[in-house]
Amino acid sequence: MSDTRYGQPPVTALEPRPYQNVSGVLGSRLFAWLVDIVVLFFLGWLVVFLLALLGVVTFGATWLLIPIATVATALGYAALTIGGRKQSTWGMRVAGLRVETASGGRPDGLAAAVHALLFYVAAGTFLLWLVDVACGFAREDRRMGHDLLTGLVVVRT
Repeated sequence: MSDTRYGQPPVTALEPRPYQNVSGVLGSRLFAWLVDIVVLFFLGWLVVFLLALLGVVTFGATWLLIPIATVATALGYAALTIGGRKQSTWGMRVAGLRVETASGGRPDGLAAAVHALLFYVAAGTFLLWLVDVACGFAREDRRMGHDLLTGLVVVRT
């Protein structure tokens, strides 16, 4: 069975796809991440503010949800934007990037949320982050470690 989008046989999640446009993707991903951090900052504070207000009514019960809600906001943001029709977060749209599966298809929301979770885990640990970024520099398709684990690839639009 051949991949009708590219006219070539499908690839596995770990094989590079040399026919995709990945020029300058790593630098653009850094810029996109900075934009997304600003977006998530405001979304996160909106969620915290709403839970704090609701906590007054519930005598502080919803305040216990604030740590869970902030993580859910970040993962939900990735699931809805990357798993959505445009296949990119708002930062990726500004940087001219989108996310595809290794075979060139659209990622689903669960894959996008797991992709973001693995990135945040790697970014939270310096050694894991170095390994994650080193994968991007070592591979010609510029896929980072969390891309390989989820079977996704970031390409130019």
